[in-house]
Amino acid sequence: MAHEILMLGTGNAFLPHGRHHSFCCIDRKHIIDVPPTALASLRRAGIPVSEIETIFVTHVHGDHVFGFPFLLLERRYISDREMIKPLTIVGSKLVKERLWELCQLAYPGSLEEIFQTIRWVEEDTGTINEWTFERFKVHHDASVDPHGYRLQHSSGANLVHSGDTGPCEVLYQAIERSKIAIIEMGIPEWVASEEHHKPSHIEALSHRIPNTKLLLTHTFLDMKDSEFEVLMSNEYPVFADNVTHAYDGISLIWDGQNWN
Repeated sequence: MAHEILMLGTGNAFLPHGRHHSFCCIDRKHIIDVPPTALASLRRAGIPVSEIETIFVTHVHGDHVFGFPFLLLERRYISDREMIKPLTIVGSKLVKERLWELCQLAYPGSLEEIFQTIRWVEEDTGTINEWTFERFKVHHDASVDPHGYRLQHSSGANLVHSGDTGPCEVLYQAIERSKIAIIEMGIPEWVASEEHHKPSHIEALSHRIPNTKLLLTHTFLDMKDSEFEVLMSNEYPVFADNVTHAYDGISLIWDGQNWN
Protein backbone atom coordinates (compact mmCIF):
# COMPACT_ATOMS: atom_id res chain seq x y z
CA MET A 1 0.00 0.00 0.00
CA ALA A 2 1.37 3.41 -0.97
CA HIS A 3 2.06 5.87 1.81
CA GLU A 4 -0.44 8.70 2.19
CA ILE A 5 -0.47 12.13 3.78
CA LEU A 6 -4.08 13.11 4.51
CA MET A 7 -4.80 16.57 5.89
CA LEU A 8 -7.88 16.12 8.06
CA GLY A 9 -7.82 19.78 9.10
CA THR A 10 -5.91 22.86 7.97
CA GLY A 11 -7.10 25.81 10.06
CA ASN A 12 -5.42 27.74 12.85
CA ALA A 13 -6.84 28.10 16.36
CA PHE A 14 -9.56 30.49 15.17
CA LEU A 15 -11.15 27.99 12.75
CA PRO A 16 -11.33 29.91 9.47
CA HIS A 17 -14.53 29.18 7.55
CA GLY A 18 -14.48 25.77 5.89
CA ARG A 19 -11.66 24.33 7.97
CA HIS A 20 -11.19 22.13 11.01
CA HIS A 21 -8.13 22.63 13.21
CA SER A 22 -4.85 21.63 11.57
CA PHE A 23 -4.57 17.84 11.73
CA CYS A 24 -2.36 15.50 9.71
CA CYS A 25 -2.84 11.75 9.28
CA ILE A 26 -0.19 9.46 7.79
CA ASP A 27 -1.17 6.10 6.31
CA ARG A 28 -4.54 6.45 8.05
CA LYS A 29 -3.04 5.25 11.34
CA HIS A 30 -0.49 7.83 12.54
CA ILE A 31 -1.61 11.34 13.50
CA ILE A 32 0.21 14.54 14.34
CA ASP A 33 -1.45 16.27 17.30
CA VAL A 34 -5.02 15.81 18.57
CA PRO A 35 -6.87 19.12 18.07
CA PRO A 36 -10.35 19.88 19.44
CA THR A 37 -11.87 18.89 16.08
CA ALA A 38 -9.91 15.61 15.86
CA LEU A 39 -12.81 13.24 16.45
CA ALA A 40 -15.02 15.11 13.99
CA SER A 41 -12.21 15.06 11.43
CA LEU A 42 -11.66 11.31 11.81
CA ARG A 43 -15.40 10.65 11.52
CA ARG A 44 -15.63 12.82 8.40
CA ALA A 45 -12.80 10.82 6.79
CA GLY A 46 -14.21 7.45 7.82
CA ILE A 47 -11.12 6.52 9.84
CA PRO A 48 -11.92 4.29 12.85
CA VAL A 49 -10.50 5.80 16.02
CA SER A 50 -9.27 2.40 17.18
CA GLU A 51 -7.09 2.15 14.05
CA ILE A 52 -4.93 5.07 15.17
CA GLU A 53 -1.63 3.58 16.32
CA THR A 54 0.62 6.58 16.92
CA ILE A 55 0.19 10.20 17.99
CA PHE A 56 3.11 12.58 17.48
CA VAL A 57 2.53 15.66 19.65
CA THR A 58 4.23 18.90 18.61
CA HIS A 59 3.27 21.01 21.64
CA VAL A 60 0.51 21.46 24.19
CA HIS A 61 -1.43 24.54 23.09
CA GLY A 62 -5.16 23.88 23.20
CA ASP A 63 -5.74 23.77 19.45
CA HIS A 64 -3.22 20.91 19.23
CA VAL A 65 -4.19 18.64 22.14
CA PHE A 66 -7.64 19.46 23.53
CA GLY A 67 -9.24 16.73 21.42
CA PHE A 68 -7.32 14.03 23.26
CA PRO A 69 -9.88 13.18 25.99
CA PHE A 70 -12.59 12.70 23.36
CA LEU A 71 -10.38 10.44 21.25
CA LEU A 72 -9.50 8.34 24.29
CA LEU A 73 -13.12 8.24 25.48
CA GLU A 74 -14.25 6.99 22.07
CA ARG A 75 -11.66 4.22 22.09
CA ARG A 76 -12.55 3.17 25.62
CA TYR A 77 -16.32 2.99 25.19
CA ILE A 78 -16.95 2.58 21.45
CA SER A 79 -14.22 1.27 19.15
CA ASP A 80 -11.82 -0.52 21.53
CA ARG A 81 -13.83 -1.49 24.59
CA GLU A 82 -11.49 -4.37 25.41
CA MET A 83 -8.49 -2.00 25.21
CA ILE A 84 -6.54 -4.39 23.01
CA LYS A 85 -5.47 -1.96 20.26
CA PRO A 86 -2.01 -0.50 21.00
CA LEU A 87 -1.55 3.27 21.13
CA THR A 88 1.84 4.99 21.24
CA ILE A 89 2.24 8.69 22.00
CA VAL A 90 5.48 10.43 21.06
CA GLY A 91 6.17 13.63 22.96
CA SER A 92 8.07 15.25 25.78
CA LYS A 93 7.49 14.62 29.47
CA LEU A 94 5.27 17.70 29.56
CA VAL A 95 3.00 16.13 26.94
CA LYS A 96 2.17 13.19 29.19
CA GLU A 97 1.53 15.48 32.16
CA ARG A 98 -0.80 17.78 30.21
CA LEU A 99 -2.74 14.98 28.55
CA TRP A 100 -3.31 13.37 31.94
CA GLU A 101 -4.55 16.70 33.31
CA LEU A 102 -6.94 17.06 30.38
CA CYS A 103 -8.37 13.58 30.93
CA GLN A 104 -8.88 14.26 34.63
CA LEU A 105 -10.58 17.56 33.88
CA ALA A 106 -12.82 16.23 31.10
CA TYR A 107 -13.82 12.74 32.32
CA PRO A 108 -12.58 12.00 35.85
CA GLY A 109 -13.00 8.34 36.68
CA SER A 110 -13.54 7.26 33.06
CA LEU A 111 -10.14 7.27 31.38
CA GLU A 112 -7.67 6.13 34.02
CA GLU A 113 -7.63 2.50 32.91
CA ILE A 114 -7.09 3.11 29.21
CA PHE A 115 -4.56 5.87 29.92
CA GLN A 116 -2.40 3.27 31.65
CA THR A 117 -2.27 1.15 28.48
CA ILE A 118 -0.60 3.88 26.41
CA ARG A 119 3.02 3.45 25.42
CA TRP A 120 4.88 6.74 25.92
CA VAL A 121 7.99 7.64 23.92
CA GLU A 122 9.85 10.68 25.25
CA GLU A 123 13.09 10.28 23.29
CA ASP A 124 13.96 12.81 20.58
CA THR A 125 14.73 10.06 18.06
CA GLY A 126 13.44 6.57 17.47
CA THR A 127 11.65 4.19 15.13
CA ILE A 128 7.97 3.24 15.27
CA ASN A 129 6.34 0.92 12.72
CA GLU A 130 9.20 1.47 10.25
CA TRP A 131 8.94 5.26 10.59
CA THR A 132 12.10 6.81 12.02
CA PHE A 133 11.42 10.13 13.72
CA GLU A 134 13.50 13.11 14.78
CA ARG A 135 11.99 15.71 17.12
CA PHE A 136 13.55 19.16 17.33
CA LYS A 137 12.88 22.43 19.13
CA VAL A 138 11.19 25.19 17.14
CA HIS A 139 10.56 28.91 17.68
CA HIS A 140 7.25 29.24 19.51
CA ASP A 141 5.95 29.85 23.05
CA ALA A 142 8.50 28.04 25.24
CA SER A 143 5.92 27.28 27.94
CA VAL A 144 4.21 24.72 25.67
CA ASP A 145 7.43 22.87 24.73
CA PRO A 146 7.20 23.39 20.95
CA HIS A 147 8.73 20.88 18.54
CA GLY A 148 8.74 19.90 14.91
CA TYR A 149 9.21 16.41 13.50
CA ARG A 150 10.98 14.78 10.60
CA LEU A 151 9.72 11.31 9.68
CA GLN A 152 11.35 8.84 7.31
CA HIS A 153 10.01 5.41 6.39
CA SER A 154 12.20 2.44 5.57
CA SER A 155 10.80 2.69 2.01
CA GLY A 156 12.36 6.14 1.59
CA ALA A 157 9.20 8.19 2.05
CA ASN A 158 9.92 11.22 4.22
CA LEU A 159 8.31 14.41 5.48
CA VAL A 160 8.67 17.27 7.92
CA HIS A 161 5.93 18.70 10.13
CA SER A 162 6.69 22.14 11.52
CA GLY A 163 4.27 22.22 14.43
CA ASP A 164 3.72 25.86 15.38
CA THR A 165 6.76 28.04 14.80
CA GLY A 166 8.18 31.15 13.30
CA PRO A 167 11.28 31.10 11.10
CA CYS A 168 13.64 28.52 12.55
CA GLU A 169 16.98 27.34 11.19
CA VAL A 170 16.82 23.81 12.60
CA LEU A 171 13.42 23.38 10.94
CA TYR A 172 14.73 24.66 7.63
CA GLN A 173 17.69 22.29 7.78
CA ALA A 174 15.29 19.38 8.25
CA ILE A 175 13.19 20.60 5.31
CA GLU A 176 16.28 20.74 3.10
CA ARG A 177 16.70 16.98 3.62
CA SER A 178 13.07 16.16 2.85
CA LYS A 179 10.65 15.77 -0.05
CA ILE A 180 7.79 17.64 1.59
CA ALA A 181 7.23 19.95 4.55
CA ILE A 182 3.83 20.38 6.15
CA ILE A 183 4.36 23.89 7.40
CA GLU A 184 2.19 26.35 9.24
CA MET A 185 1.23 29.80 7.97
CA GLY A 186 -0.67 30.84 11.06
CA ILE A 187 -0.85 34.63 10.83
CA PRO A 188 -1.17 37.44 8.28
CA GLU A 189 1.63 39.87 7.60
CA TRP A 190 0.40 42.62 9.92
CA VAL A 191 0.38 40.54 13.13
CA ALA A 192 3.27 41.53 15.43
CA SER A 193 4.65 38.08 16.19
CA GLU A 194 7.64 36.01 15.13
CA GLU A 195 6.24 32.77 16.59
CA HIS A 196 4.27 31.83 13.48
CA HIS A 197 5.05 31.88 9.77
CA LYS A 198 3.66 34.75 7.72
CA PRO A 199 3.26 34.81 3.92
CA SER A 200 6.59 36.62 3.52
CA HIS A 201 8.34 33.86 5.46
CA ILE A 202 6.82 31.22 3.20
CA GLU A 203 7.84 33.14 0.10
CA ALA A 204 11.44 33.38 1.30
CA LEU A 205 11.52 29.71 2.26
CA SER A 206 10.12 28.59 -1.09
CA HIS A 207 13.04 30.27 -2.87
CA ARG A 208 15.64 29.06 -0.38
CA ILE A 209 14.50 25.41 -0.74
CA PRO A 210 12.93 25.21 -4.20
CA ASN A 211 13.14 21.42 -4.52
CA THR A 212 11.01 20.64 -1.46
CA LYS A 213 7.22 20.82 -1.59
CA LEU A 214 5.71 23.12 1.02
CA LEU A 215 2.17 22.20 2.08
CA LEU A 216 0.63 25.09 4.03
CA THR A 217 -1.55 24.32 7.03
CA HIS A 218 -2.64 25.96 10.31
CA THR A 219 -3.74 28.81 8.07
CA PHE A 220 -5.63 32.02 8.82
CA LEU A 221 -7.35 31.94 5.42
CA ASP A 222 -11.02 31.12 4.93
CA MET A 223 -11.86 28.66 2.17
CA LYS A 224 -12.64 30.62 -0.97
CA ASP A 225 -16.04 28.99 -1.42
CA SER A 226 -17.30 29.92 2.05
CA GLU A 227 -20.72 31.57 2.02
CA PHE A 228 -20.09 33.37 5.30
CA GLU A 229 -18.67 36.77 6.09
CA VAL A 230 -14.87 36.68 5.91
CA LEU A 231 -13.25 36.20 9.32
CA MET A 232 -9.77 37.48 8.54
CA SER A 233 -9.00 36.97 4.86
CA ASN A 234 -9.83 34.85 1.84
CA GLU A 235 -7.23 36.43 -0.42
CA TYR A 236 -4.63 33.77 -1.08
CA PRO A 237 -1.01 34.83 -1.53
CA VAL A 238 0.52 33.60 -4.78
CA PHE A 239 3.70 31.61 -4.18
CA ALA A 240 6.23 29.65 -6.21
CA ASP A 241 5.21 26.35 -7.78
CA ASN A 242 6.58 24.29 -4.88
CA VAL A 243 3.99 25.77 -2.47
CA THR A 244 0.45 24.43 -2.04
CA HIS A 245 -2.35 25.90 0.07
CA ALA A 246 -3.73 22.78 1.78
CA TYR A 247 -7.43 22.26 2.40
CA ASP A 248 -9.31 19.79 4.57
CA GLY A 249 -9.25 16.43 2.83
CA ILE A 250 -6.26 17.00 0.55
CA SER A 251 -4.35 13.75 0.06
CA LEU A 252 -0.83 13.16 -1.24
CA ILE A 253 0.50 9.74 -2.21
CA TRP A 254 4.13 8.60 -2.19
CA ASP A 255 5.01 7.24 -5.63
CA GLY A 256 8.41 5.91 -4.63
CA GLN A 257 10.21 9.17 -5.35
CA ASN A 258 7.90 12.07 -4.48
CA TRP A 259 4.60 13.06 -2.88
CA ASN A 260 1.89 13.75 -5.45
